[in-house]
Amino acid sequence: MYIPFISRSQNESSRLYRRKGGGGGGKSSTGSGGKSSGGGKSTSSSGGKSTSSSGGKSSGSSWWGSSSGKSSWSGWGSSSGSKTSKNKSNKVPRPYGVGGGGVYTIAAGSLFAGRTVGGGSRGSIFGSKIYGSGYPGVAGRGVAGRGFPFYFWPLAWGTAGAGTYHYLYNDEYGLPDNTSRTGGPQSTAAFQSASTSTIFRIVSDNDTVVDLIDIINSNCSSRLTTTSTTAAPFDPSLIKPEQIVQYYRASSAALSIDGYNNSAAFSNTDDSSIQDTPIPPSVDSALLECLNITIGTAIPLVDDGQFLSANMGTLGLFFILFWWIRDIL
Repeated sequence: MYIPFISRSQNESSRLYRRKGGGGGGKSSTGSGGKSSGGGKSTSSSGGKSTSSSGGKSSGSSWWGSSSGKSSWSGWGSSSGSKTSKNKSNKVPRPYGVGGGGVYTIAAGSLFAGRTVGGGSRGSIFGSKIYGSGYPGVAGRGVAGRGFPFYFWPLAWGTAGAGTYHYLYNDEYGLPDNTSRTGGPQSTAAFQSASTSTIFRIVSDNDTVVDLIDIINSNCSSRLTTTSTTAAPFDPSLIKPEQIVQYYRASSAALSIDGYNNSAAFSNTDDSSIQDTPIPPSVDSALLECLNITIGTAIPLVDDGQFLSANMGTLGLFFILFWWIRDIL
């Protein structure tokens, strides 16, 4: 399993590092209130607290086209692949879920028919700085034609640069505000370092961002000054592909740093000689590590009912190590 950061390039060997500091692995308050119908506008600016009115999870968040909420799977149609003994309607994403489970094939006539869904585990959660990373057993840039090992759709960067960087900019999965996306339209949240001017941002579907905000604010509290308290709609002027320092969960979520510019993102090839731009030394590396480990440990996964305690601390690191070892044996 690829475990960054402190990894400096896509091709370096992975190492597991102990998280430095943070909020002491406090318990998550992921029971995030009532669900909202979503759709509010954000007035969040860079670095400050978000004043987005899109707050809680959207009851319109659709699973593969179903408009009846997160737990409904009617948009899939019947599955033509092998099934486990679990009823798919019982499978919903949860923070600290372990993932795994059966792999399904999307039925003919459904959105993305013929592609596979499921099977991705917590041990395969980390990608790299490159869009298209984080797919278990799949290498290469871009997400065209791929399955959904973690059920979630990959991030969409729009079509503005399609003529030049076609692997980044396409409309295969719609635009970032596509309400059919698993977990709802893309949303963001900002977290600023208490010791430097570094501003980090997470981007993913709305439900994932809502779940992660409270967990990050708890686990990394001692290293934060201003943070988002609610999810804000995705703003392409604030988060760009070249600012991403880590993709997760089959490129369905990412962590960015304001001001970072990874020139390797502007290549359409997988040439191993193209190196990622180093992260500037002015970046708060301790907060970066706390955010990375917290997201990797807590980002919601769909599984067969197992989950980790929200009080992660050392247990979270042990869990990641366990799954890493299990996957490589």
